[in-house]
This record gives sequence, C-alpha cells and structure tokens, in this order.
Amino acid sequence: QVHLVESGGGLVQAGGSLRLSCTASGRTFNTYAMAWFRQAPGKERAFVSVISGSGVLTKYADSVKGRFTISRDNAKNTVTLRMNGLKPEDTAVYYCAAGPTIAAVTNIPDYWGQGTQVTVSS
Repeated sequence: QVHLVESGGGLVQAGGSLRLSCTASGRTFNTYAMAWFRQAPGKERAFVSVISGSGVLTKYADSVKGRFTISRDNAKNTVTLRMNGLKPEDTAVYYCAAGPTIAAVTNIPDYWGQGTQVTVSS
C-alpha cells in the first residue's frame, strides 16, 4: 500500500510559477513510476507528466512541455512538479499517482493522492 500526499498548490498570476510536491509512504518508492494528472472544472482528469522509478525517463503532455519539469528524490520519497509560465488554462486540481511502470501509471494508476488546487489568475 502506498499513501500519497500532495502539497504546494495555490493561487498565482499568469506567468508565475509554482512547485507541487508529492510525498509517498512506504519503503519501495523507487520501484514506482510516478505521474501527475490534473482535472479542470467540468473536464475529465488528464495526464500531465510522468517519471520512471529511477528518474531517468520523463514524459510530458504537449500542453505543458517546455513549461513544467518533473523530478524525484528517492531518498526522500518525493516527486516534484515545477510549473513555470503558468496560464489560466492550467487551473485545475493536480493529482499525484503511482504505478509499477510508466505505461501503467499513465493509464491506470495503482494509487492516487487527494489532490491539490492550482488556480492561475489572468
């Protein structure tokens, strides 16, 4: 069982930056691929970014490529999403997720966090 807790959301003006963190329980954090998803009001949850267990492989949704950076610290059981150049359309609840592989966590994660709200004002 893995328990995920997100933090770092908030209100920011367009063009600003935020850093989201997700801390996981358990001793096997480095065996999980970790992903971020987001859900805007009235829309389905959407993939944002993913990182492999080792941290070597990363992928991004086209909408955030070049603006967001995912990283992880396996010693601290933490995955971070650095968001720069934020736009109003980035407003959403952001969720952390874990799964055994990049393909698995991107499609059907095993574990979800509770989410953290990001609001970008214009």
